[in-house]
Amino acid sequence: MPTSSQPRVIIFTSSSCPWCNRVKQYLGEKRFRFREVNVERDPEGARELRRRNIMGVPVVLINNHPIAGFDKAKIDKLLGIK
Repeated sequence: MPTSSQPRVIIFTSSSCPWCNRVKQYLGEKRFRFREVNVERDPEGARELRRRNIMGVPVVLINNHPIAGFDKAKIDKLLGIK
């Protein structure tokens, strides 16, 4: 369960990505707030991923640490989920 000072979570997504939906659902179930950036509609978000040399979605950015794909173990570790 998240603490009062939640980490900053941004999810880079696209409209047709089933894994993006799974990440959003998982974080919602764990009650973490996040900001979604759909790279199809947000050119600046797409540029941010290219700047990081990441070409696919989902990308979960937790306190500026990128996680490519729905890597539950890495997400849990960075969020302190046991």
